[in-house]
Amino acid sequence: MTGIVVLGSTNMDLVAYVARAPKHGETVTGREFRTVPGGKGANQAVAAARAGGDVAMIGAVGTDEFGVLLRHTLTSSGVDTDLLHTAEGPSGTAHIVVDDEGGNAIVVIPGANGTVTALGPGEETVITSAGSLLLQLELPLSAVLDGARAARRHGVRTILTPAPVQPLPPELLACTDLLVPNEHEAAALAGVADPYGAAEVLLRRVPEVVITLGAAGCLYAARGAVPVTVPAPKVTAVDTTAAGDTFVGALAVAIGEGRPMAEAARWASAAAALCVRRHGASTSMPYRSEIDEAAS
Repeated sequence: MTGIVVLGSTNMDLVAYVARAPKHGETVTGREFRTVPGGKGANQAVAAARAGGDVAMIGAVGTDEFGVLLRHTLTSSGVDTDLLHTAEGPSGTAHIVVDDEGGNAIVVIPGANGTVTALGPGEETVITSAGSLLLQLELPLSAVLDGARAARRHGVRTILTPAPVQPLPPELLACTDLLVPNEHEAAALAGVADPYGAAEVLLRRVPEVVITLGAAGCLYAARGAVPVTVPAPKVTAVDTTAAGDTFVGALAVAIGEGRPMAEAARWASAAAALCVRRHGASTSMPYRSEIDEAAS
């Protein structure tokens, strides 16, 4: 049995580090450029595997050199890539600008990810054997829905990260057990800026919500329960690129281990805090021993 299955994107992150991001029509000089394996799906898979989870990845890479490196990054982190297909053409890429405050702006070009439009042979079987299915929105929505339907048919917990944020079909929400937006995504989906108000609206659509609040931690809310705010460790961020994905990967592991949600969120917040202290996406993600130490 695979504890966690990730149906999601793989991207090569092309990262420029600058003092401040350029305004429209402006050119600025950066100080450094890095090529880092990423993609929201792959990030969550690596984060979960490093946090101690048994993880399988469903998705696609291209036939370029990026595809080789993306696959290697997953396998070297302990992720099962038997269902990570190779599609003719380029891999997905994310073009990222990171400023001195650790903030970022990202343009994603789907590449091979765009070929994943539905579950393929054997993929529903792998989902059936899992405890949780992790979904994001960097694949075509038809594939996300297909995965969510499969999970619902077989009683597998579905954890959805609604990013990049977009209107969500009612059927997808009906198949979602836990929604994990950041505060901006929550506001966009709910039409309410206040996280508590947004959570109240979102709970009409899904049973549980965790809204990540950056340095302020996260808010957990469930139907029929009092919302709980879980603070984050105080750290100096240098790059927030993969913080949310690190949080979700670690959270899925903690939930799979049967931890209460507040404890699971606290542990996941410790993982995200470690991530933002380092540069890059997959390269910044902590291992279980580091998370345990930071959360103690």
